[in-house]
Amino acid sequence: MPVTVVLGSQWGDEGKGKIVDLLAENCQYVARYQGGANAGHTIKLPDGREFVLHLIPSGIFHPGVICIIGNGVVIDPVALREEIKMVEDAGVEVKGRLFISYNPHLIMPYHKQLDKASEARLSKSGDGKAVGTTGRGIGPAYEDKFARKGIRIVDLLDRTMLAEKLRQNITEKNELLSKFYDSKDFCDVDQIIKDYEVFDKEMDPYITDTSLLLNKAIGEGEDILLEGAQAALLDIDFGTYPYVTSSSPTAGGACTGLGIPPTAIDKVIGVVKAYSTRVGNGPFPTELLDPTGEQLRKAGREYGATTGHPRRCGWLDAVAVRYAIMINGIESVALTKLDVLSDMPEIKLCTKYERKTDGKILEHFTTNLQTLDSIRPIYESFEAWKKSDLEGITDREELPPNVERYLSAIERELNVPLNIISLGAGRNETLITETFEIPY
Repeated sequence: MPVTVVLGSQWGDEGKGKIVDLLAENCQYVARYQGGANAGHTIKLPDGREFVLHLIPSGIFHPGVICIIGNGVVIDPVALREEIKMVEDAGVEVKGRLFISYNPHLIMPYHKQLDKASEARLSKSGDGKAVGTTGRGIGPAYEDKFARKGIRIVDLLDRTMLAEKLRQNITEKNELLSKFYDSKDFCDVDQIIKDYEVFDKEMDPYITDTSLLLNKAIGEGEDILLEGAQAALLDIDFGTYPYVTSSSPTAGGACTGLGIPPTAIDKVIGVVKAYSTRVGNGPFPTELLDPTGEQLRKAGREYGATTGHPRRCGWLDAVAVRYAIMINGIESVALTKLDVLSDMPEIKLCTKYERKTDGKILEHFTTNLQTLDSIRPIYESFEAWKKSDLEGITDREELPPNVERYLSAIERELNVPLNIISLGAGRNETLITETFEIPY
């Protein structure tokens, strides 16, 4: 009967999709609580097929699992329509298993235009202030949400009110695009209303009161997974602001993004990659701007599942992950992509920072950009291993001593057990420790 949150503990792209897919097999519900189609959760099925999910929760490939998109998510109708088709074309039943809240805000065409125009303008300025967004309109949609100008799914039910809100919004956005961004690519109110009326009809079978649905399931003791997108260090409040996402990927965001009480959450699992990556701009203390970083990128296929952009790569930063553990109450870690570190010349783990100005040792992470710009990582080094050393391993006790030394050092620094260890992309390439009670 547990309710478990699975969230990213770094800067995203930790492999949350695989972990949710792995744990979803024996649960009844998987619910996505924030973010939008900027997320890309990759699922590799036992038959070798690989899928990237942007909005649909990662439990969809397990028959009978109910998948929920909560009110905290912003929905791009085009992306959702394409994703439903992709899953159905794979032979997976979606209707009757996917439910969407009445209240998610919709990404409109003008949100995408503003997102791209803003990033282009900041990039041209040359001052490094561009955030590095996916250009999918996520930020502008959340801006309208908090400015109380957003369009929600429920607004599609009243065509007259929808037209009124859209005309007001589009007049404002077109003026902004014209006068501030010097853009001539304006939005057509009537065409948008027409397109979104079609979307409303298509989505009608999926729309329900998901908060009520989830709270009933909690009351009945059902097993529920809550799936976060992005990661803790990109949280709008607790991340490296302003280089963050526009929502709350932290455990607290699960409650506000789904309409469930915090007392319902039984367990928080943090997904941690065996090294670090980051997309877009922002501080990254352990970043490797050398051939080793490029080797990590190639070995880990570190290119955005959503954008295809190369990710910045570096060593695992235990200081940053300890912060994520603290603010989320993480009590169990799923370590992913350990196999990517195979055949490296050596492996490093950041255990603390040193301030460049006076040599002071810092053991706690901060989101203050000035402080992060003034520190250098202090590393502990480890002997690497061959990829063949991990093949056929089914128990942690079978791992070679040099692999175990690295894992033990991570556990020591995080003070949280590594209960799930991923040795590859497939479901069966995973070690689960004997001491770990799978929530489901």
